[in-house]
Amino acid sequence: MGRQVPAVARALDILELFLTGDETLSAPEVVRRLGLPRTTVHELLTTLAARNYLVHVTEQPGRYRLGVRTYQLGSRYAEQLDLAAEGRQVACEVAAICDETVHVALLEDTDVIYVAKVDSTHAVRMVSAAGRRLPAHCTAVGKMLLASLPPAELDSRVDGRELVAMTPHSITDHDALRAALAEIRERGVAVEHQESNPDVSCVAAPVRDSAGRVVAALSVSVPVIRWSEDRERELAELAAKGAADLSVRLGHRGTR
Repeated sequence: MGRQVPAVARALDILELFLTGDETLSAPEVVRRLGLPRTTVHELLTTLAARNYLVHVTEQPGRYRLGVRTYQLGSRYAEQLDLAAEGRQVACEVAAICDETVHVALLEDTDVIYVAKVDSTHAVRMVSAAGRRLPAHCTAVGKMLLASLPPAELDSRVDGRELVAMTPHSITDHDALRAALAEIRERGVAVEHQESNPDVSCVAAPVRDSAGRVVAALSVSVPVIRWSEDRERELAELAAKGAADLSVRLGHRGTR
């Protein structure tokens, strides 16, 4: 590897100060936070402003905010993101830890579509495929995504719709579904016990984009012969971490 260029690293350190939530910064604040010489900071700020990575705040002399060039770079990065590809990478990491089947799914109307899947290496495992579509109310990923919808949008999607049963454990009553979704919002993860497959239980967590919107869900699916309360707690934490990692890849900066 080549050596790092100190001046470039310092310029990036200044830009990354804005990731902490500050909308504007002054030169003295940058000096204090980074411990750099004042002359160096002024030169770096001047250079970044000249290249439109920073701009002077007109109504607050001596202060800077992020410039249009950072937005352009961020937008270009977002254009290149591929949820399926990023989801598969994270699913591989999660599956490597738990050796169970991991899915990433999107919500379309009242169904979920699996866009990424990594199999368990166990002989007994869930059989599915990327591209498969299932009723959202019967799956952990689907219930997680339904629970994340604004109330009015949830109403428009499920009111008056028949809740078809896939197994005897599927939710078919609207009041029961709403109660389950309320519990999911409170808990932050969704669990499915043999609701889409009589031999499988799942746990799922929400995946967010750069704006904080829930755009997908990540789940871990386990044959009931390997399911237990302890395993559920363990996999809920793992699914939440995997979903948070995928969210970061999609530009989300919120806390887990």
